[in-house]
Amino acid sequence: MQRQFLGAGLLGLALALGGCAEPPYTNVDNAQLKTLLAQDVPLYDIRRPEEWRQTGVVEGSRKLTYVDGGGRVNPDILPRIQREVPKDAPIALICRTGSRTDSLARELAEQGYTRIYNVRDGITRWIAADNPVVRH
Repeated sequence: MQRQFLGAGLLGLALALGGCAEPPYTNVDNAQLKTLLAQDVPLYDIRRPEEWRQTGVVEGSRKLTYVDGGGRVNPDILPRIQREVPKDAPIALICRTGSRTDSLARELAEQGYTRIYNVRDGITRWIAADNPVVRH
């Protein structure tokens, strides 16, 4: 009985400590995104084509799908970003709510990218704040 309690306690501690780790990217809000865009930092909208059509995109976004509707990662995403953005250059990522960008930002950090910006709350918050979008 005591052994089970100890195991559960250690698991809880590990989960708590793991959740405290800083992400390997910087979360930005809408105002910070506007500043990045004014500095010509590339913004990748990593949602799916049907999502772009539904909501529009932030003007100047580079559209590149990260995962398809079935949850499969696009095998071309990392090679394309690596061709377009040097590892020491800034890159901003946006999706619907910030979840997919969290995953991609972590992958980019593992590849050596050091200046990754994740748009907190994604396009959802951008639109809710009455910021403009363009439709293609």
